[in-house]
Amino acid sequence: MKSPPPAQRYIVTVRNLVVMCSIGIRPEEQGRPQQVRVSVELTASGDTPYPGDNRRRVINYEKVVGAIRAIAAGEHIDLCEGLAERIANACFADPRVAHVRVAVEKLDVFADAEGVGAILERHRPGRED
Repeated sequence: MKSPPPAQRYIVTVRNLVVMCSIGIRPEEQGRPQQVRVSVELTASGDTPYPGDNRRRVINYEKVVGAIRAIAAGEHIDLCEGLAERIANACFADPRVAHVRVAVEKLDVFADAEGVGAILERHRPGRED
């Protein structure tokens, strides 16, 4: 039996993680945590092999979730863009991550909207793969 061809792209995802976060610039958002939904896509650099069943070679989504939770539990953040940037920077702690896409949505702002927020896409500085 032939082994599968190597992956062209290796992407790890965290989708729709809901955390409580002190975020926002409006007076009613100050000092009161609110629900924030976070989704992240981490794309490995082109020279990172697909790990298959080798758990020692994966980009660990548990570490990503832990970092998101720690950032959300930290100090007050004014904007969704700022939260997305902090999360993106944390994702680059893994040197294999070449590109990250972070979506952040506040869920409690408007009763008639599912969420409002920002999406940040960033390449690792010095890389474009």
